Amino acid sequence: MAYQKTSEAVARLTPEQYRVTQENGTERAFTGEYDHHFEPGIYVDVVSGEPLFVSAAKYNSGCGWPAFTKPVDGNVTEHRDVSFGMVRTEVRSRHGDSHLGHVFPDGPPDQGGLRYCINSASLRFVPKEKMQEEGYGDYLDQVEEA
Repeated sequence: MAYQKTSEAVARLTPEQYRVTQENGTERAFTGEYDHHFEPGIYVDVVSGEPLFVSAAKYNSGCGWPAFTKPVDGNVTEHRDVSFGMVRTEVRSRHGDSHLGHVFPDGPPDQGGLRYCINSASLRFVPKEKMQEEGYGDYLDQVEEA
């Protein structure tokens, strides 16, 4: 499947999704719909549909945003971010170029030690039972029951 950013997809974004993904925004902590969401499935870029994270990599970090230990398939790129007077590593979707959030080195040590702190507004969740029909069947083996 080819994943890309299209003007039609960008036009369908809510104002919050646009602010986060296209203007490098950050949603307020503890307000995103996926912060406390732990249903089995896959999280994809709200703009391009490219697969980003599976539910098996999601954990409750208490940071106020969805947290994952690792992305899938190399669809997440990392970039140096020096905004707001700090040095961080921004993460973006490879094909949609959507701002997703940041990655920090304070994740679970036994799972690689990384915490991908991601804005809910940059994600669309596909439940496990719909993954095959929506074209994400190749990732079913990476999804475990919550």
